[in-house]
Amino acid sequence: MAKELERDLGLPSVLAISIGAMVGSGIFILPALAMKMAGPAVVLAYLLAGVLVLPAALSKAEMATAMPEAGGTYVYIERGMGPLLGTIAGIGTWFSLSFKGALALVGGAPYIVLLFDVPPQALALSIAAVLIGVNLLGVKQTGRIQVALVGVMLAAMGWFVGGSLGDVDPVRFDGFFEGGLGGLLAATGFVYVSYAGVTKVASVAEEIEHPDRNIPLGLLGSLAFTTLLYVLVVTVIVGAAPTANLAGSSTPVADVAGGTLVQWGVLVIVVAAILALVSTANAGLLSASRYPFAMSRDKLVPDALKHVSDRFDTPTTAITLTGGVMLAMIAFVPIDDIAKLGSAFKILVFILVNLALVAFRESDLDDYDPAFRDPLYPWTQGFGVLGGLVLLSQMGLVPLVGALVITGSDALWYGAYARRRVEREGVMQGELRRRVGAQAAERTRMTFDTSSTAGHVVVGVTEDLRPDRETALVEMGAALAEALDGRLTVVRFDAVPDQLPLKSAAEIQSPDDVDFETRMDRFGTSFDGPFEYGEVVSHDVRHAVANFARHHEVDLLVLERILADERSWLDERDLDWISRHCASDLVLVEPTPLTVLDRIALVTDSGPFDPRKVELANGLASAAGARLVLVHAVPAEATEDQRATIRTYHDDLMELCTVSVGSMIVDEEAPDAVARAVSTADLIVVESDENWWARLLDRREPQRIAEAFGGPAIVVRPQQAGGPGLVRRVLERLAL
Repeated sequence: MAKELERDLGLPSVLAISIGAMVGSGIFILPALAMKMAGPAVVLAYLLAGVLVLPAALSKAEMATAMPEAGGTYVYIERGMGPLLGTIAGIGTWFSLSFKGALALVGGAPYIVLLFDVPPQALALSIAAVLIGVNLLGVKQTGRIQVALVGVMLAAMGWFVGGSLGDVDPVRFDGFFEGGLGGLLAATGFVYVSYAGVTKVASVAEEIEHPDRNIPLGLLGSLAFTTLLYVLVVTVIVGAAPTANLAGSSTPVADVAGGTLVQWGVLVIVVAAILALVSTANAGLLSASRYPFAMSRDKLVPDALKHVSDRFDTPTTAITLTGGVMLAMIAFVPIDDIAKLGSAFKILVFILVNLALVAFRESDLDDYDPAFRDPLYPWTQGFGVLGGLVLLSQMGLVPLVGALVITGSDALWYGAYARRRVEREGVMQGELRRRVGAQAAERTRMTFDTSSTAGHVVVGVTEDLRPDRETALVEMGAALAEALDGRLTVVRFDAVPDQLPLKSAAEIQSPDDVDFETRMDRFGTSFDGPFEYGEVVSHDVRHAVANFARHHEVDLLVLERILADERSWLDERDLDWISRHCASDLVLVEPTPLTVLDRIALVTDSGPFDPRKVELANGLASAAGARLVLVHAVPAEATEDQRATIRTYHDDLMELCTVSVGSMIVDEEAPDAVARAVSTADLIVVESDENWWARLLDRREPQRIAEAFGGPAIVVRPQQAGGPGLVRRVLERLAL
């Protein structure tokens, strides 16, 4: 049994961790760099970034009180949106937090050089090693050190603001919006990462005392305080700059302090900068290490990462790994573009955090009972998602491509390692699955309720079709016409040589033509609905069939389905062409006497059943007095939620059908396996989608199931013009 973490962090530690994670590079490194993008409006950029972070802070505060577990962002996204997005968020956030900690130490080098003549990289590596050791010793020690570091740093920054406000020159704010709206948004996205630490405390929620109270107070209190501090500090940096060329400086706070404070003021600010950056690195290491720890408990990464020391009650393996990554980054990774990448990915993660809260709220889970609830839901989350998307659009190509690379790598890890080890899905995925299933059933219900009372069914035959097969084909067409409460037309399409004029061919009546008319006259006396028959001669049969269907406004076109080893009057290319050039639903039938049908299997191996297919299968079973079985093939790794959704969907369809209906879920998608599962059926009904994008989405050809079955089969090719579009089809395939 895995050892649990101790609850040793009180409200002061929570505030210190959150503030310390924010007040670092956001004050001492980034302001001057952001000034190059927005000019004096960098002050507004910091305020706007704080406002845009607020939705994620509120969302995390609510979810953290409902799930006070180690892992923070990862836990909420994984529980809310599923293990795939949880893996992407967990690994990506772990990487970005580790880098932000390394960046704080590397970015503090210019300040360190002002005091000490030492190699900055060596010093950064040494400090990182010390912090790793402190984190290994225990979270209580980490929290106490964080309180001390943040306290000293905030005192120094308070002195900096108080001693420098009198030197602020309004002239420095001339041309406030010189960077334009684009510059303001770019700067806002750039400094967004300064606030990322506000939610880091959620990653150690499992170690916080009284989480119901301390987590919301810690998150919201630290965000409000830090936003005010940022605005004041950046106002001083812009307004009291010793020169107009401060933009781009690597030590902006020290540069300003040298002109506004007493002689030894620079020393105090440099010390504060070092403390702030060390506290940022410490908080980053503390929170980042909890991501692999939490993910290992959910089997998304190796089990070794969930080890907790019996002596120190800390996740030593996760801390060691995170510390090693930070050391490697300090030693080898350039910081400029990757800093932007970290900000872009943090925006993306915060968008997912807001969506995760929506998932929990809309799913109405019985065990989701947070002590704190966002009072402005869902407007807060909508604002956060929209604002994040706007900022992402202004981040530039490099960070967006980098974020996509990280996301893709995380998805590959999930597919290669984690997918086989997890059997759960997020509440949003489950809720989406249920809604898609309900909507698919409702679409079928509407098809049953609104079928045209004048539905026109045409059965196409040829002169070389054996009389017994012709009779069976027409009987099945009649059953389908009855299902549509429509009229039936049987048309014999005769192909004649190009040299023979069509008019002459139409006037020549052979004995076989007389036999056809006799058979149709006899059939017409036994069919209860409107019935007619005729013959069409043509040099090009497929054009004749398509033209007839268009001209006579045919709703359902029934043609003979010929097995591969037999001659066909229309081959697959002809059928594809007909399907594209007429508005009729196409049904390919293996002629079978209705009297031999006792069990009909309606099969799908990708997504829900097409509503027309259900309607036709029900009508055919009704005419034959047969039992209908709904057969759904799913992957072997399908979750129990997916199977439950399919069972509910089948139950809804059973209520619509007028015949006896059974249900079957096949835990394998291979055509041979599906065919074996329905081997006791007398007839199977499958659907073949002719849209190119549907073929790309489907990993299997439904007709291969019919071929593997080897017995009588019906292939339905519904027209998709009035059906669901690409996005809906993707969702349906994922859901069912």
